[in-house]
Amino acid sequence: MRISLDQLNFNNRFGQLPEVFYTRLQATPLDNPKLVAISQKAADLLDLELNNTCKEQLTQVCGGSTALEDSDPLAMVYSGHQFGSYNPQLGDGRGLLLGEVTNSKGESWDLHLKGAGTTPYSRFGDGRAVLRSCIREYLASEALFNLGIPTTRALCVVTSDTPVYRETEERGSTLLRLAKTHIRFGHFEYFCYTKQQDALKALAEFTIQNYFSELSDKDDKYILFFKSVVERTARMIALWQSNGFAHGVMNTDNMSILGETFDYGPYGFQDDFNWHYICNHSDHSGRYAFSQQPDIGYWNCGRLAQALVPLIDDVEALQKVLDIYPQLYSDQYLSLMSKKLGLLQQEPEDADLIKDLLQLLHEQSADYTLFFRALSDYSPDHESFELISKPESFRNWLKDYDNRIRRNLESDQQRHSRMQQVNPKYILRNYLAQNAIEKAEKGDYSEIEQLMTVLQSPYDEHPELGHYAQKPPKWGKELEISCSS
Repeated sequence: MRISLDQLNFNNRFGQLPEVFYTRLQATPLDNPKLVAISQKAADLLDLELNNTCKEQLTQVCGGSTALEDSDPLAMVYSGHQFGSYNPQLGDGRGLLLGEVTNSKGESWDLHLKGAGTTPYSRFGDGRAVLRSCIREYLASEALFNLGIPTTRALCVVTSDTPVYRETEERGSTLLRLAKTHIRFGHFEYFCYTKQQDALKALAEFTIQNYFSELSDKDDKYILFFKSVVERTARMIALWQSNGFAHGVMNTDNMSILGETFDYGPYGFQDDFNWHYICNHSDHSGRYAFSQQPDIGYWNCGRLAQALVPLIDDVEALQKVLDIYPQLYSDQYLSLMSKKLGLLQQEPEDADLIKDLLQLLHEQSADYTLFFRALSDYSPDHESFELISKPESFRNWLKDYDNRIRRNLESDQQRHSRMQQVNPKYILRNYLAQNAIEKAEKGDYSEIEQLMTVLQSPYDEHPELGHYAQKPPKWGKELEISCSS
């Protein structure tokens, strides 16, 4: 059953916690808000009927001039480690949790308005988002979801005539984000380091009761909660790595306790494969380089473990759980990459086969996505690889691969079919997002919708849209994306 916007079933659980967890306030209105893009698939999560009336109402809500009935807007407080250094108070500096909606399936979704204006946690910021950052998050949320990577979702983007100043004057815009929860590692850090142990315990109880309810009656529920977070985080990052995705700002305040990709900024998918790819122009030390993401995931889980120490007597048990992360990640990554190569029933030599291939791709600067898509159609002794600039260096690997896939005991056609379901033809390349942004800044939003067509079914051929699968132009590889993006 489809419902209208004013029929949303709000169940504002986070707002029932003590006010030490947040500050209640309304969004600051934008001037002349206009709808830029809206996702039917995200609307389906709320059972919304996306008719013209709904779109007009959403535009006013996201523009800050109207509040949803029964919503409970608030800015969360949290802290976190940013680029390795602890920042004692962060919080929602440019966003508001409007409330939590329960759909017809009993699922609960946070509605979070990014770019809603200043809050007590804005520090020296203006509390606004700009059109380019909202479009990038909108596209990325849906792109990752359709690649099978856990992520928040994006319902819509709204822009306005309100001027916002970054490197140049831009237009204030908002994005309405959907998530199962907005609780981050940084929430636990804030209440631990401010020595608010009662609040820390209340947060842990709330989190377990609402998002890990199967643990509620366990004597060691805090340890088991941490174990679940470690497992989810390891799997999320293994999925990032296997898809060639770099997040760019893996601060602990950007880490969801549900292991979902969170807070999109200067992210990037690999074009020419580079183990040390840095997608964030502001990351001068390369802390969040592609090759560092698995280790940073482990480091961040360590910060969460430290924040849970006041609740757990058996600190050694906490450390033992943390220590399972490397193997969890390694196992997940090996499994995912084996599927990308079309390998059945893992063999001891598979890890070396994968490692050697990635080294070749790195040395040859081969396009990561195009290579694996081409490999999905490869048959021993029948195909050559134009994507490799020096085929002679690739020949020995290909010989080993030929021998390996012959042991699958299946037809090439069967293997091709399996591989095409895990090796996308289309990814959200930075230059594609940039093209959509530049058109949108001129009032043409058609490229967003067109691009979304291939991002929502990235494994399909879409022959009429094949240009979205091409290698990026030279300028597209040189785009500089920073935290302000």
